[in-house]
Amino acid sequence: MRYLLTTAVIFFAASLTGAANAVSKAAPAGETFFKRNCASCHSVDPAVTSGAGPGLAGVVGRKLGTAKGYNYSDVLTQAGIKGKTWTAADLSIFLTDPAKAIPGTNMPVNIPAKKDRADVIAYLSSLKSSPLKNNAAAPVVTSAVTAEKLAADTAATDRWTDDVPGKIHHLTVADLPAPFSSPSTGNSPKVVARPEGVVPTIPTGFKINLFASDPDKGRLMIKAPNGDVFLSEPGKGKIKILRSLTGETADTINVFASGLDRPFGIAFYPSGPNPKYLYVATVNSIVRLPYANGDLIASAPPEIIVPVLTAAKGAHSSRTLTFSADDKIMFLSIGSATNVANTMVPTPPVPMPEWEARQGLGAAWGDELDRAVVLAFDPQGGARRTYAAGLRNCVGMVVYPLTGDLLCSVNERDELGDNLPPDYVTRVKQGNFYGWPWYYIGDHEDPRLAGARPDLKGKITTPDVLLQAHSAPLGMAPYLPLKGAKYAFPKEYEGDVFLALHGSWNRATRSGSKVVRLIMKNGIPTGEYQDFLTGLILSDKEVWGRPSSVLVASDGALLVDDDASGTIWRIVPN
Repeated sequence: MRYLLTTAVIFFAASLTGAANAVSKAAPAGETFFKRNCASCHSVDPAVTSGAGPGLAGVVGRKLGTAKGYNYSDVLTQAGIKGKTWTAADLSIFLTDPAKAIPGTNMPVNIPAKKDRADVIAYLSSLKSSPLKNNAAAPVVTSAVTAEKLAADTAATDRWTDDVPGKIHHLTVADLPAPFSSPSTGNSPKVVARPEGVVPTIPTGFKINLFASDPDKGRLMIKAPNGDVFLSEPGKGKIKILRSLTGETADTINVFASGLDRPFGIAFYPSGPNPKYLYVATVNSIVRLPYANGDLIASAPPEIIVPVLTAAKGAHSSRTLTFSADDKIMFLSIGSATNVANTMVPTPPVPMPEWEARQGLGAAWGDELDRAVVLAFDPQGGARRTYAAGLRNCVGMVVYPLTGDLLCSVNERDELGDNLPPDYVTRVKQGNFYGWPWYYIGDHEDPRLAGARPDLKGKITTPDVLLQAHSAPLGMAPYLPLKGAKYAFPKEYEGDVFLALHGSWNRATRSGSKVVRLIMKNGIPTGEYQDFLTGLILSDKEVWGRPSSVLVASDGALLVDDDASGTIWRIVPN
């Protein structure tokens, strides 16, 4: 409760009020679409010039690449220097296909429907520009803590300059700073070209080579029984196949399926050597495509298994899919619609006991219905139910082969400070609640929602592995020796889990942009993790790589997908 009096919370409330006052009545459909699909990254509050993406108040008529506090790609920065301004027509072309309209842009999401684009542009056109006139520095969320506490908190945290293969991290609940112990910083990474001759840094005893280049920048890899690597590409609506004759490099890249709506999670079913289908989680449905070993193109159109996942498909758009060890349960993760449920009405549509009996402990409602959850289905798409709730954005999701436990890597909330709350990896237990939006890392109440759900205190599951805040964990791959494989990692790696840290935007000192190894003991996370692949960060502003997924290939090599540079790296023991 005491944190409600901090300057940071006062600023947060003022920001919400400012945004509400800026809302135009001229384009209500565009406003609704924006809130559901864009507001998790972009602010329309004139006082907030950047977040995960640049602020959009006054964007129509503004020079390209000029919102303060956002690290634009060079192409947009140069366009602004040359005097190019956003018009409604330019925005329509850009939002149809950002990468095609402006090659080199950081914008990963398009608005394919013409009406939706028109509505959003009408809404953006109605918004007034910042009173800062895009020339003054953006306001900073300040803190009520002492300078000594801030200095101590900063000194106790890791810096990317200290990342090195072999370094062990072990963050505990006792290490958590207070909310707003440091300012909340908008610091999206600027992706630059890989410096000539530079490759990622890996441990001694391993070697690395470029396995494939993928200009479409796929995000999630899985392995087919015959060794082919399947890669989902949400931005292009494709599933690709990378085939290697020697294992060292991809000799061919084929499009297995296209025309899908932001496909992300992919999984073969049934498990084993002869699957019949490739299941695909799109942004708002689950479909499956027929598959037989060695197929390079789907032999039939997608079959819809689950037609609708959420009432609105905006905000976090990754949907990860996997099957239980016995193939009886299909798991699907769906991230939250907002940072901290600020658009959710105060109470569910029915009394709370009835709501939780129907939806699960801690399940949200309203705009967050069926969000921040792991859902469970049968393999045919029936028997839908909430498996676990309160996981803000479980992006990496795998079944750990030695125990059958479901593991999630979770991107936690933003705007509580540089070092809060930690992202995490945890075993996900059926019926458990993991805190979002009211609590984080056990019984720590989010001060922005103080007093809203006292009934949940003591019922929150504390996650297994705490990661440096704002690291943005994505894909995971357990490492187990493969029978007949050419390569085997050292014995101490057996049973551990490789994890891609994509790197986030809400930290002054860059974090993430590396691959780490989660230490396991008897199939249980110890809480420790170790740097494995580093060297992708050039400064607190610039990176040349952002790992999105990892995969143990058929020959025992570790593949690392970097969806910023569009490259896949291959690592094997010497």
